[in-house]
Amino acid sequence: MDRSKSKKVVINNILAKKNELKEGIVVRSTGSWYNVKTEEGIVIQCRIKGKFRLNGLRVTNPVAVGDKVMYYIENEVENTGMIKKILPRTNYVVRESPRRAHHLHLLASNIEQAIVLVTIKNPLLKPGFIDRFLLMTAPFDIPTYVVVNKADLHEEEDDELFNGLRYIYNRAGYNAILVSALENKGLDLLKTILKDKITLIGGHSGVGKSTLVNAVEPELDIRTQDISDYSGKGQHTTTFATMHDLSFGGSIIDTPGIKNLSFNNFEPMDVAHNFKEFFELSKNCRFSDCLHLNEPNCAVKNAIEADEASELRYFNYLGIMEEVQNQNYWERNKEL
Repeated sequence: MDRSKSKKVVINNILAKKNELKEGIVVRSTGSWYNVKTEEGIVIQCRIKGKFRLNGLRVTNPVAVGDKVMYYIENEVENTGMIKKILPRTNYVVRESPRRAHHLHLLASNIEQAIVLVTIKNPLLKPGFIDRFLLMTAPFDIPTYVVVNKADLHEEEDDELFNGLRYIYNRAGYNAILVSALENKGLDLLKTILKDKITLIGGHSGVGKSTLVNAVEPELDIRTQDISDYSGKGQHTTTFATMHDLSFGGSIIDTPGIKNLSFNNFEPMDVAHNFKEFFELSKNCRFSDCLHLNEPNCAVKNAIEADEASELRYFNYLGIMEEVQNQNYWERNKEL
């Protein structure tokens, strides 16, 4: 083989190795760059190549934390790569984009369970947020826990309110637990729940998400910030969704504080089907397409009147249903 041919073979081998596709998992999303953990446990920064869609839906971020991807090394010196393909997802969690109307934002994918973290005080509880979060995880039947933090601040009436919440959500098929990140209350139970699972954790800013994660896994040392004295609301400390490995097994996906949750990707029947205890009751409704509003012989409304289902959950259901029904269908479904 002459020298020119030999050189060409070497160059081709280098290029082939450079463009070799490898599998990794996205552990952090910053909008334009994605941190991908390789099979060797090394984290490299990647961009995306091409356009990705989510089942025809318009999303602001086509790649999410938890995504398994195929990538290739683009620059070995700078340790950067290019995501070429997203592997099939087992599930995903989306919310309405807070910045672009009629678009969705991917929070995470391929999760095994979720936690909605709330507080009864500091900041004050917003029960409607719990049901909105549960509606976000219900389409894929993702097991979700309602975790109430800051038990150290509770007075007797606050514990009574928690017991009421636990009764409501246990009856609806969800587990509710009480914890205190500062006093280590309930953390052993929480660790048992988290062990060997990929868990999405979400909640309003200020509910102590970062403090709780630090209490569960002190080595992470995630930055925390106090409640604003002026507004009484939380201040954002987590800027981007990030996956953290747990020393006792499993991973948590920490998400930025969520101000509100809306559902521009839902139709009214989606809401009816994803309040799961109402869906079970709906088998006894007179009409198969019952939305549990003003229809006669509605099993859900009958259960509410008989105190066999939560009036609070139904109240929140009505608010979401009205919101979804008032959405402009043609605007939401126009072509790009």
